[in-house]
Amino acid sequence: MRTKQIADRFREVILNGVWIANTNYKDQLSNVHWEQAITKIGSLNTIALLTFHINYYVSGVLNVFNGGPLEIKDSYSFDAPKITSEEDWHRLRNDLYTNAEEFANLIESMPDDQLDEIFVDKKYGTYQRNIDAMIEHSYYHLGQITLIKKMISNE
Repeated sequence: MRTKQIADRFREVILNGVWIANTNYKDQLSNVHWEQAITKIGSLNTIALLTFHINYYVSGVLNVFNGGPLEIKDSYSFDAPKITSEEDWHRLRNDLYTNAEEFANLIESMPDDQLDEIFVDKKYGTYQRNIDAMIEHSYYHLGQITLIKKMISNE
């Protein structure tokens, strides 16, 4: 079943995989405390901002998977609330993990032929294209998080 394989690929990048990048979000973020998460290195985004950014897209597409409209806009994808405590940081990470698991479960429960259907509007392509883009986008920012984390620990 294609959807099971795709759901597993998505879980790998966010929750539990080590096959492609030898790490995942949950692993990388688990030992980052809130002050590190908001540490700015030059003009780079913070770890917290990148975590918010990925969760913003996961939750937006998840809304569509649950029958709702596509309401996310690129212009809002970095409009994160301030992280001022460990509790705020913990909540952001948990939101990502919860949304990612629901996202993967919904992919897994899709019939394979839905992957070839139009996602919301023809201009967005198919479900398959959007899910693949979510996985690729997540890996892209996971790489940034990993590098920023190393830069912070070297300071």
